[in-house]
Amino acid sequence: MKTIKNIIQTKSKSIYAVTPQTSVLDALQVMMDKNISALLVMEGPELRGIFTERDYARKIILQGKASKETSIQEVMTTNLETVKLNASIEHCMKIMTERHIRHLPIVEDGIVAGVISIGDLVKFVIEDQKQTIEQLQTYISS
Repeated sequence: MKTIKNIIQTKSKSIYAVTPQTSVLDALQVMMDKNISALLVMEGPELRGIFTERDYARKIILQGKASKETSIQEVMTTNLETVKLNASIEHCMKIMTERHIRHLPIVEDGIVAGVISIGDLVKFVIEDQKQTIEQLQTYISS
């Protein structure tokens, strides 16, 4: 069974995070600089929430708030679903589909091990299926 650990091993080890006191504008700058669409919100090693482009659109733009004066803690998502490294790919896809989320933090023994996106999962599944097809073609032709 393929697990999240299989995906994490191929990704960058960088974890991008801001503190709850960070302004939305500063968080957006980090997201732009790193070309990412979500940031973890952490206080030291503690995961407090996540801030995504969706949070920005729904909680800042549509409510007419100012990015410079609003802190991340006012608009971050706090009801987080997290998974462990041994979570199956299928389980993670189910969570993300049912909860309508695009990013899933991975927490192992209270420590953040990374974040996976729906794009990471789709890419992994496509590559895995491609390998399976190639193996079957090799088996059939031999």
